[in-house]
Amino acid sequence: MGSYEEKLSILSEMIAFARVDHSLKQSEYDFLLKVAHSLEIDKDVLDGLLKQKSPKIRLKTQAERIVQFHRLMLLMNIDQEQHKKEIDTLYNIGLKMGLPPSAITQVLEVMHRYPDNIVPPDVLINIFKAHYN
Repeated sequence: MGSYEEKLSILSEMIAFARVDHSLKQSEYDFLLKVAHSLEIDKDVLDGLLKQKSPKIRLKTQAERIVQFHRLMLLMNIDQEQHKKEIDTLYNIGLKMGLPPSAITQVLEVMHRYPDNIVPPDVLINIFKAHYN
């Protein structure tokens, strides 16, 4: 994984996405805490990011962007609720990352076929691979 600043940027983006509906539910915070832990970021640092965003750093590789898109999709579905604004925001984040619009659309459509709308990583990767070939 990338630099410390990239990790902070990843978490900041996730926090901003979680707040699209103007709230941060406990389930979302718990998920953010797990991601922070996996990125080796302390809880105190995560809590600081809740108050002040970290500068946005564009992820270098397509694989890193796909992983971040998947994290955001998991975050969106963690509370078992989906709102149009969340889906639209996730779609736009994917576009800003440089992901193919058709792949983003396909992922957002197929997620409803899986329990809790969690697209398995191999399915997600295969969708993006198909759109890059």
